[in-house]
Amino acid sequence: MKFAFFTLGCKVNLFETQALEQLAQARGHEIVDKDADAVIINTCTVTSVSDHKNIRALHRLRKDNPRAVIAACGCFAQTDPERVRATGEVDLICGTGNRAEVIALCEAAVQGETASCCASEEERYEVLPAGVPRGRTRALLKIEDGCNNFCTYCIIPYARGRVRSLPPVLAEQETARLEEQGVHEVVLTGIEIASYGRDLQPVVSLTDLLCDLLPAHPEMRFRLGSLDPRVVDADFCSRLSGLPNLARHFHLSLQSGCDSVLQRMGRKYTAEEYYQAVERIRAVIPDASITTDLIVGFPGETEEEFAETLAFLERCAFAAVHVFPFSVREGTRAAKLPGQLAQQEKAARAERAKAVALRLSEAYRHGFVGRELTVLPEHRTDGFWAAHGTYGFPIYIEEEERVKKNEPVEVRLEELHRDGLRGKIL
Repeated sequence: MKFAFFTLGCKVNLFETQALEQLAQARGHEIVDKDADAVIINTCTVTSVSDHKNIRALHRLRKDNPRAVIAACGCFAQTDPERVRATGEVDLICGTGNRAEVIALCEAAVQGETASCCASEEERYEVLPAGVPRGRTRALLKIEDGCNNFCTYCIIPYARGRVRSLPPVLAEQETARLEEQGVHEVVLTGIEIASYGRDLQPVVSLTDLLCDLLPAHPEMRFRLGSLDPRVVDADFCSRLSGLPNLARHFHLSLQSGCDSVLQRMGRKYTAEEYYQAVERIRAVIPDASITTDLIVGFPGETEEEFAETLAFLERCAFAAVHVFPFSVREGTRAAKLPGQLAQQEKAARAERAKAVALRLSEAYRHGFVGRELTVLPEHRTDGFWAAHGTYGFPIYIEEEERVKKNEPVEVRLEELHRDGLRGKIL
């Protein structure tokens, strides 16, 4: 059989899609981009915009694959299976649990057998194989699923369930397998990896996992996914500063730099507590790339509160900020909060925040001009190879024969280029 896959959303979805591709190949199937017998779409539901993208994608996939079995899994399929079914384009709906079963269900459906599945309540950690998504060089290893935070704007805890963790022994086994395959860098991802291990017996912290895993694979580089700043305590920083193969890039989720807005969001830290996490990292890794996410135009956000957030961005001197205007997500508490801002105002504030973010990013990257780094080329783009180093920005290398995908190379950083720096091979 021929399987095609389509992914919307975050790195966790990307991990799960590549895992399903591996499972399909292990059963003797071919992965294709068109003319598939079965199509599996991994859906996202983080915002209402995401839901509309899912629906458009389903219509497009059916148009491009009129005779294929189409299966929808992921967060949108979990939270709103009836809306997925109402499109009339989907044969199977599988949600966020029991992902591995979807391959067999597609096989049965293609053979004309009755196959059914639906959104499920997942109470265990479903172990899926780690690997490198197609077109990438960095492997993804999901170490955690679910979230217990229930922020007022977020639907994901309802889509993913409570925190569940990959046992350390299995994390080690997956990492060893990736190293045998020649992987040079692994991104440890999850829905809320700061909560890793709280459900395990005995309890294991994220710091514990890293301090066991990274020294066992000194030739591999490890990068952390998004972190709740509360995990960045003195123990976290002191222990991780001694791990040379940990990428010097920390993405700390912020959302707002104003305490009153953070409180309405249901975030469980203050701006000052967040800033202390930033300072702890810089005390042990002064040049670390500290990046973040920001939601602007949250219900009730005043001009004064927004100005407070802009000033906080300056104070933290972020290496990069991903800015999002608030999007109403039905089913969340934030959708019913008073003081909903006009779309025009949210868009204007997003542009102002992006301007500050760009200036901060350029100032941070200027500090790397003249430095030398080992980078990992990933893909070609407009006459350059885009590569990754230990920090949080891309490096662009002019195309030449000695540059090979997934083969580390030494470069000198010469000038700012796009969202990163241009590097010259030494």
